Amino acid sequence: MAELVLVRHAQASFGSDDYDRLSELGWRQSRWLGEHFAERKLAFDRVVRGTLRRHVETLAGIGEGMGVANPACEERPGLNEYDSLALLRAHTGKEVRHQRGDQREHFRVLREALYAWCDGSLACGDELSFKNFRAGVLQALEAARAGGARRVLVVSSGGPISTIVAEVLKMPMRGVVELNLRARNTGISEFHFNERGIHCVSFNGVPHLDRPDRPNAITYA
Repeated sequence: MAELVLVRHAQASFGSDDYDRLSELGWRQSRWLGEHFAERKLAFDRVVRGTLRRHVETLAGIGEGMGVANPACEERPGLNEYDSLALLRAHTGKEVRHQRGDQREHFRVLREALYAWCDGSLACGDELSFKNFRAGVLQALEAARAGGARRVLVVSSGGPISTIVAEVLKMPMRGVVELNLRARNTGISEFHFNERGIHCVSFNGVPHLDRPDRPNAITYA
């Protein structure tokens, strides 16, 4: 069977004016992941990523760690994250920003908004609907599986990765929220697939970060 390796982006800049860029720790996380792949002598026949800046920078860091400058890749917008601020605005009726000082409250309200989004009860319009988001993610998944590659690397975000895991494991749609809010930066989720189906092997592993010499390297935002 072929292998599909999904990687969530490295730590972004929560609380800054541009959340989409990696933090300094995020750059280190992505390079460490590339070094981990290199140590295991993993080579990818195909690389696919979303179009967000944090996806671009995470893949660049992985490439640095593997000793591959500017790794060739395909872009798939279906691997992009949902617009969390737009969903929060729809849920709360007011403007919301990524603010570093109140992360616990931010993610509590976000969980509520995401439950309503997955249930189809959040009034956010067709463009932002979970139905359309899920359809785009699954279309990107099928495209990544096509083409006959034996090992595929995908760099994406917590929402798409959680949607894929929930789909493969046949979880209730609210399971997407629970997986999403536990997704770790540069977490690895592995799948085996062939023309008959796809199977989840692991979710959210961080062997490159879970080391005594890298305290506080495991992050979620």
